[in-house]
Amino acid sequence: ATFKPVNPIPFLSELTGSLVVVKLKWGMEYKGTLKSVDQHMNMQLTNAEEVIDDKSVCKVPQILIRCNNVLYIRGAEGEASNDDMSVQE
Repeated sequence: ATFKPVNPIPFLSELTGSLVVVKLKWGMEYKGTLKSVDQHMNMQLTNAEEVIDDKSVCKVPQILIRCNNVLYIRGAEGEASNDDMSVQE
């Protein structure tokens, strides 16, 4: 397979309003609805949950993620919704 670079701004714009998973450099993930993205690729998620080591840690109604902390972002359509996952204590 040949690598094909993707312009990130249109990619993120297409994901706006969709369920996404954002993995941070530090290992944790946030799964929620991508509300907005700015020109620096800072992201706002709503109805999110924090996931560490594949366990849901807490619900986060709204979070702003600074771009330089992001390892990757991907669409999460077709995965279990936030309401279907229980919070582990």
